[in-house]
Amino acid sequence: MSITNCEKDDFLRPRFRKLRAYAFDPSLSLQLETNVINNIVYKVAWEDLSPGPVGEYIEVVDYDPSSACFYRPVDLDNAFVLAQEGLEPSESNPQFHQQMVYAVAMTTIKNFELALGRKITWSQYRNARGEFSQYVQRLRIYPHALREANAYYSPQKKALLFGYFNSTPENPGLQMPGCTVYTCLSHDIIAHEITHALLDGMHRRYVEATHIDSLAFHEAFADIVALFQHFTFPEVLKDQIAKTGGDLRAQNLLGELAQEFGKAIGHYGSLRNAIGRFDPEKNIWQPHVPNPQDYLTEKEPHARGAILVATIFDAFISLYKRRIADLVRIATGGTGILPPGSLHPDLVNRMANEASKTAGHILKICIRALDYCPPLDINFGDYLRALITSDYDLVSDDNLDYRIAIIEAFQKRGIFPDNVKNMSVESLLCKVEDDSEQFESRFAKLIDFFRRFKEKISYISNRREIYELTKIFITGGDISKESGSNAAGVPHRKESIQGLHQRLNIKFLGNEDAVAFGKLTGLILDDSMVDVLGIGRSKGRNTMNMPMLEVHNLKLASRSGPRGDTVNQIIVTLTQKRGVVARRDKWGNAEIIGFFKPEAPTEGWYERTPAQGGNDGFTYTWQPYTPRDTGSLDEGNEKVLPEGWFIFRGGSTLIFDLDYSSDENEVKLQYVIKKDINDEERMRRQFDMLFNQQDFSLNATYFGAPHGNLEAEPFAIIHKVL
Repeated sequence: MSITNCEKDDFLRPRFRKLRAYAFDPSLSLQLETNVINNIVYKVAWEDLSPGPVGEYIEVVDYDPSSACFYRPVDLDNAFVLAQEGLEPSESNPQFHQQMVYAVAMTTIKNFELALGRKITWSQYRNARGEFSQYVQRLRIYPHALREANAYYSPQKKALLFGYFNSTPENPGLQMPGCTVYTCLSHDIIAHEITHALLDGMHRRYVEATHIDSLAFHEAFADIVALFQHFTFPEVLKDQIAKTGGDLRAQNLLGELAQEFGKAIGHYGSLRNAIGRFDPEKNIWQPHVPNPQDYLTEKEPHARGAILVATIFDAFISLYKRRIADLVRIATGGTGILPPGSLHPDLVNRMANEASKTAGHILKICIRALDYCPPLDINFGDYLRALITSDYDLVSDDNLDYRIAIIEAFQKRGIFPDNVKNMSVESLLCKVEDDSEQFESRFAKLIDFFRRFKEKISYISNRREIYELTKIFITGGDISKESGSNAAGVPHRKESIQGLHQRLNIKFLGNEDAVAFGKLTGLILDDSMVDVLGIGRSKGRNTMNMPMLEVHNLKLASRSGPRGDTVNQIIVTLTQKRGVVARRDKWGNAEIIGFFKPEAPTEGWYERTPAQGGNDGFTYTWQPYTPRDTGSLDEGNEKVLPEGWFIFRGGSTLIFDLDYSSDENEVKLQYVIKKDINDEERMRRQFDMLFNQQDFSLNATYFGAPHGNLEAEPFAIIHKVL
């Protein structure tokens, strides 16, 4: 039977595609000690592929601009390729490079989908007005896009671009000088870059440098995913546990990232190491010691992100030690001190099993927490609360103390959330304010809408259909699957719905609850203050002249916990933007002096001055816009604004519990995670980030101040080796 005929028979369709690739990178295959464990077989979920490979999620395009040529695309459905579990690992074969990026990218994507309990989508393209509106079916991957020591995710191109370069190692004994190093052959670099893309698809405002933690979080989270995917390779895990005597805090391959890349540019070991560092003066390797001052002083995104990576790794180590404590006691007769020499293979296998389970749980917790994060302006403290809340939701009985281990690790690094009384689990849980009860009846009226959304989405596997149907549920329209007429010539009945955006406007924006609902969600919905506070008015057909509001996303979460617990939630993300005018007072402090509409800044702005009385203790005076030498304005473009003018955003993530009551007519607003658009402390901090003489990213060195380049490539220079 031919391969083509096999594909037509679902019962013969394989569940996985096996592809050979590197567990780390090619350098380890040239060492006797690591050659065996470095060449592994990835089990990738089966999908029909075109040469490239091109599948449902990604499209590998192997064009090399430096040599102006296309490399022949690999055909992974070729019978000979299938028979040998993919092409043999090779540094010189471009087709294997294509296979490698596909295998690692799809492994990472499936880890996300497993943790989130739904299909992933990529961040949308922007239209001419700067709005995100065009669906992106596939992320493009260019294995040989750059002839330099760099690799990065491009939010504008919706692509991963990998570079290659000639090595300049500090120690020729570790690597041959002048040899070609391909970043597309490193598991860690591939996983890191595609995680940037996955995170951008979930929270597209995280690429904006509004907080010193913003780009650092992107870097840290990408490293966390790459790091913990190492623990899914059984043979590698067993080998490293045997070599370290079970002590994963000791120097080992599992905690290192991008080994070959780091050596090729003159660094010892990996590019970044979550466990420790090599001390060249003492010529020894030393584990990291938590220092709370690092979080207060470190500004560079990679270095600051490494603090979060080390924090998560510390939590993992603590949990791993607890899980193997009984094994160590049994193996040592109760002393707890393992003798020198090799560990028994059975003990290694048991330790590896515990390490793999723990790492898998940590990875899922880290990914799942993204649904509990604010839609913008994230910091490490926000992420801690998201980690604790998301785990509490799915695992009510934390008998292994995962949450305590995470809290302890953050506290040791001096990372504390805002507005919490203490670092207990109860204080860190995201909560809904007490006055939310006045909206219960109005939320209950959304229950049919949410249940309808769940019924429609739950049985769709096609990602484009999920995207398009979700968009209709947000904006309103026809959700009928069939068009035309039936066999008898009777036209199919259209099934139209009123979108969530319009429903929110009707239920909350056009009545006396607008102010209270705005306070609950961190938005400005008071019709009398919308114009002077710099919030535009909607021009949409169903929301004409209502306060500008974006239903950023609508998602269904249906997840199962390790003990069979299930969670069914609707996640709604609301965002708003306003134009802020600020300056420095005579003491050098940031001062908010007015607001403008982001869609029409050249029309003018409202200057704000303190006054007794009024709605908020200020008076607002209309001022015409005066062009300045420091900038000019283009319609629909946020890139160029005058000195002191900037776009400020607020919003919230609303999580509704669909299983709150046995009564199908009840729904519970379970969590509100918000960034208040009226928070002037955030405004002043963002002003300092944008206009201070000191910029915190390498991006500004090449592209100028960030307030003038919100659409510049955020990762291109950050990942570049200078």
